[in-house]
Amino acid sequence: MRTTKKVALMALGLVAVGAASLDAQNNASINVTASVQQPITVTAGNALAFGNVFPGKAATVAVASASAGTFTVAGQATTPVSMTFVLPTNLTSGAHNLPIGTWTGNQNTTNAPTGTSFTPSATATPATLSATGALYVFVGATVTPAVAQVAGAYTGTVSMTVTY
Repeated sequence: MRTTKKVALMALGLVAVGAASLDAQNNASINVTASVQQPITVTAGNALAFGNVFPGKAATVAVASASAGTFTVAGQATTPVSMTFVLPTNLTSGAHNLPIGTWTGNQNTTNAPTGTSFTPSATATPATLSATGALYVFVGATVTPAVAQVAGAYTGTVSMTVTY
């Protein structure tokens, strides 16, 4: 019986010690907040259009030309963004290639090609959206047909990605 009393007293002592340590604990809470901003949308505008080009004669479309390629960006007002591009090195017509290069770009918070010049590339180009959340991007380039360039309709794709 003595052993039972000792075990019972020891168990009560452990419970009392456990309860005492719980009484010494304290806690606090914090609020968690997040403010989701407007998502970015990128819209393709004008195609970069060289029109008729001739063998052996390079043709350039400047960013200020009505034939320049355009993109429109909409997002959170006055927010910095980064633009990256995937650019073709050739336009193609079946198995035939037409070299394209000397890429030029212009970004503006108004729909006019007179803003900040940049060179479109896979390297991020910084920009800032306007007070209304807009950004306009203009793209030009040069095609260089060979003297023996095969006639045909040559095409390619320019992709622009914009991230916060």
